Amino acid sequence: MKFKTALIAAALSTAVTATAAVAAPEKYVLDASHSQVVFSYDHLGYSTTYGMFSGFAGEIMFDQEDPANSSVSVSMPESSMLTGWEARLGHFMSPDFFGSSDDDIISFTSTGIEVTGEDTALITGDFTANGVTKQVVLDAKLNKTGTHPQAQKPWAGFDATTTLLRSDYNLGAFAPFVSDEVQVMISIEAMKAD
Repeated sequence: MKFKTALIAAALSTAVTATAAVAAPEKYVLDASHSQVVFSYDHLGYSTTYGMFSGFAGEIMFDQEDPANSSVSVSMPESSMLTGWEARLGHFMSPDFFGSSDDDIISFTSTGIEVTGEDTALITGDFTANGVTKQVVLDAKLNKTGTHPQAQKPWAGFDATTTLLRSDYNLGAFAPFVSDEVQVMISIEAMKAD
């Protein structure tokens, strides 16, 4: 009887281990040339002003079978912001806003994923900007997975959106005339790591 019980326990242990090995998340790294974060805000009611970050680093531990078991981590220097107008960028990097040095980092690290549909999820995580960390939720969509036709390796693409309040990160200068709310649109591609 003890032998039979031990045999069943060993079989279950092997099955669980085999299942975990099959379902383990796989590491993907961002394709910096096709990953952007675009932000926009209302300027005095007259216009919508845009800026972006591109060329940043990050990784996704991607579990296609169980997306809730995935995770994402992304970071970029604050000074890598693009605004399309040098004077605006200078103002954003001034003490009125970021007061950035080259080593100040904006980052997002997921803490949980709630699958909401066949290709959608809410990704909760810690967002850090201007030295302040707060929890945010990204409304994310898996665009496509497959073999990249040129790179000939597994590839994945995602879009996500969220809304941030500048004042949460000590960046609230000129609010509410310049909107405190910042709309954020994210589009990234990631390749399976070698």
